[in-house]
Amino acid sequence: MKYRIDNLQYCNWSRDIFQINREANLDAVHVTLVYHEDYNEFIQRTKEWKKFFNENSDLIFLGKSFKDIEKAKLEKKTAIFFGFQNCSPIEDNIALVEKVHEHGCRFMQLTYNNQSLLATGCYEKNDSGVTNFGREAIKEMNRVGIVIDMSHSAEKSTFDAIEISEKPIAITHANPSFWFKAIRNKSNDLLKTLGSSGGMLGLSLYPHHLKDGSNCTLESFCEMTAKTAEVMGVKNIGIGSDLCINHPDSVVDWMRNGTWSKNKNYGEGSKNKPGFPKQPDWFLDARGFNNLEISLKKIGFNEDEINGILGNNWYNFYKGIN
Repeated sequence: MKYRIDNLQYCNWSRDIFQINREANLDAVHVTLVYHEDYNEFIQRTKEWKKFFNENSDLIFLGKSFKDIEKAKLEKKTAIFFGFQNCSPIEDNIALVEKVHEHGCRFMQLTYNNQSLLATGCYEKNDSGVTNFGREAIKEMNRVGIVIDMSHSAEKSTFDAIEISEKPIAITHANPSFWFKAIRNKSNDLLKTLGSSGGMLGLSLYPHHLKDGSNCTLESFCEMTAKTAEVMGVKNIGIGSDLCINHPDSVVDWMRNGTWSKNKNYGEGSKNKPGFPKQPDWFLDARGFNNLEISLKKIGFNEDEINGILGNNWYNFYKGIN
């Protein structure tokens, strides 16, 4: 079976975008529900999504396990999996890990750029690693079936998470630093360890993570994909596009700063690159999966490897979540 999965999108959701994802034949999308929201605000986000599901039931439904990816394929729909880009909804209460899982959460970052109660973010000067609360949260996430996501985390914290977790972790949206040294891109040593532990890397199409930004070429991206496969294994990479289409630029300021700062200079892009960057022409939205499929074949990947990168590897990873 050939699956197509984008394991990270944060779009200004609408029926138009759900239709685009279906045109791209996406069987599953991991969507960001939370950046800085607390538990009650997370519950509000789930209510908003219930409305999306009710009004677009011909296109989408809530996914909770790999079986829903199979169901989506059969029904020609897209399974939506909820995820957090921060640990804020569990506040300082370990019991809330199980609660957010009951409401559909399947991925949670331990931190978003900054130090959290669980781990250190990639923008901190000092990386003290996973905290005591973080260790307990990881155990509980393993128990209930929430994937540890270290996309915005610092390096030592990520190594710690891989070591502590009894299940493989994910970096759902980032690229290797050998290709482009964005703060949030990952070192070869980390990627090797991630791959050998059975973890997954979702390659990002967000321009601040790309060599040459919005002008990144399809060929360059696919060459990077081939080299990354050599580093960590072709079965351990997929796509986590980090698409943020149709949002007003005010949203990116909120993503970077939340409620903790009035300073507009934090985060990816900061004051020198305000607002959302333009997507590369070959990946304006999820229909760019078709361009990736063609170019990955040209670069030398075989059909099974291409199907793995574009979805089957994530599908196999999802099998281990629950």
